Amino acid sequence: MKYRAEIDGLRALAVVPVILFHAGFELFSGGFVGVDVFFVISGYLITTILIEDIENKRFSILHFYERRARRILPALLFVMTLCVPFSWILLSDSALSKFGSGLIGVSLFLSNVVFWRQQGYFDESAELNPILHTWSLAVEEQYYVLFPIFLILGWRFSKNSTFWMIVIIAAISLLLSEWGWRNNATANFYLAPTRAWELLAGSIAAFIVQKQGVQKNNLLALLGIAAIVFSIFFYNENTPFPSLYALVPVLGVVLFVLYGDKDTLAAKLLSIKAFVGTGLISFSVYLWHQPVFAFFRIYTNQISLDWFISFVLIIVTFMLSYFSWRYIEKPFRAPNF
Repeated sequence: MKYRAEIDGLRALAVVPVILFHAGFELFSGGFVGVDVFFVISGYLITTILIEDIENKRFSILHFYERRARRILPALLFVMTLCVPFSWILLSDSALSKFGSGLIGVSLFLSNVVFWRQQGYFDESAELNPILHTWSLAVEEQYYVLFPIFLILGWRFSKNSTFWMIVIIAAISLLLSEWGWRNNATANFYLAPTRAWELLAGSIAAFIVQKQGVQKNNLLALLGIAAIVFSIFFYNENTPFPSLYALVPVLGVVLFVLYGDKDTLAAKLLSIKAFVGTGLISFSVYLWHQPVFAFFRIYTNQISLDWFISFVLIIVTFMLSYFSWRYIEKPFRAPNF
């Protein structure tokens, strides 16, 4: 697939607010929507790869899983392994037990289910869980396992039928999330059935781009970025999520993906080296930020951090992230490793 630097820039727009949210900067009260942005991006990229492989008759589900494993597992296992000794030293017996359960969940791609049973994402104690953030990786991994199978089976009917099946499933998932936040908010937040529509929104965008190409529309591309930024600054932990409210950042990503041609102002903005560079290491940044902040909070016995400490921890996060990206992610992603 053709590389789009602006998509890496969009990853930066996703990961930085997540970090600032967990760092405690109140201005970024909706920074958690960065995860939703990641979901849409993942749905778009994975579906684009799968469509191209299927249409060019080179699709191999084992090869697909291998590529996903190379992309995710080395850095994930590296960070989780380094979390173990710090957890052993710093966590109480009960917290260590929860950490162990979470670690098993991570290894089985089920940490979202484990944490659903343990604590709410917005609980104060959640800031002390060094691997809580892996819930979103579990949702993506569940999508990676099931979606290629669905796609290849749907393709036997027709490409068009597959597209509309995705649209229908996404609509059902969205309605389920709207019901879910009213009836079981914690399960609604963590579990894949109510998150699937965000990933499938990216899949729908992939079908459209594959058919029509990326269109150039400055207004719609900027509107997409504005929708994401709006949700970052104006949403907060009391905003029902996911729900119809999540349509704002999700459709914002879709608009940018569809209309953010490289010559648009929005694409040029997100193609700035600082954005692209951050996007390239965004997976490692996401992996590192939660343990760095959680272990520091546990060690100092304080939840709220002053801005200087938060700033230092963000720098530490980026330093560790560059190391794991450079020496773990990149080598393992090479096909000849």
